[in-house]
Amino acid sequence: MPKVTLLQWQMLAAVADHGGFAKASAVIHKSPSTLNHAIHKIEEQLGVTLFEPQGRQVVLTEAGAMLLRRARQLIDNAASLEDVAEHLAGGQEAEVILAVDQIFPADALADALTRFSEAFPHVRVQLHETVLNGAVEMLYEARADLIVSGVSAQGFLGQPLVDVPFIAVANPHHPLHDMGRELDLRDLEQHRQLVIRDSAVRHRMDVGWLKAEQRWTLSHLSTSVDMLERGLGFAWVPQTRIADALAAGRLKALPLRVGGIRHASLQLIYRDMDGAGPATRSLAGALLASVVATCPRDTLPGNHEISGGAH
Repeated sequence: MPKVTLLQWQMLAAVADHGGFAKASAVIHKSPSTLNHAIHKIEEQLGVTLFEPQGRQVVLTEAGAMLLRRARQLIDNAASLEDVAEHLAGGQEAEVILAVDQIFPADALADALTRFSEAFPHVRVQLHETVLNGAVEMLYEARADLIVSGVSAQGFLGQPLVDVPFIAVANPHHPLHDMGRELDLRDLEQHRQLVIRDSAVRHRMDVGWLKAEQRWTLSHLSTSVDMLERGLGFAWVPQTRIADALAAGRLKALPLRVGGIRHASLQLIYRDMDGAGPATRSLAGALLASVVATCPRDTLPGNHEISGGAH
């Protein structure tokens, strides 16, 4: 058991903050003798001198100042703990599990989590970055409170969130760019395609492959973009993830006759909208607000009010 109680540390902080026992007594409503006893008890238990007189006031010794810095952390943590308990007693979740498809715009995700953190600073977030059916599988298995997915979930209603354009790209020096003409499927089939692996385990999908002679299957979009920039293949990639690379000339859109741009419509789905707590609802609202704030207007659905949940 600790030798010094939280209350004693609080008394130490009060005396230090107000420069003496009399002033601290008036602020925290403890008698000067009670404060004096508490300080002497700490000194006796720990074998250090905490204060020394300076005129009519007392000031911290070097050891006292160091202990007070640590004590303030303890006091703040205790207050934070009580705040969390108060929110839990009011029905607030301790944690929200969010599964987001990797194609969701990174700026919107960061903005949403910033908004949520400001509203619910003590609620933990588990973020799962998924591919294709990965988020839906987590929904089916009740392993996520909210998901953002481009795949429809049977038995659930989703709120349209954002449309994500995909562009077929390769390194500017890739052989496909050397042909000097519009490309078709037969041209692509002769070269390596980079494909992102579905993160689902039991409900895995295999989409997007054009039966190219070579296929590299990767687990994360960032790896695909890196390999594209190194000239190791071609792929369809979300425009938001390669805007800088396109502008800097590290990647170049393939001159496809048709199909050079694809679109994926992402939706927001609750595992249980009726049973969702305030933190889960706040995170959903933050995601909706963030796509409006950060995404181009032509990628947004017309209505951004939450209209559907799990059934």
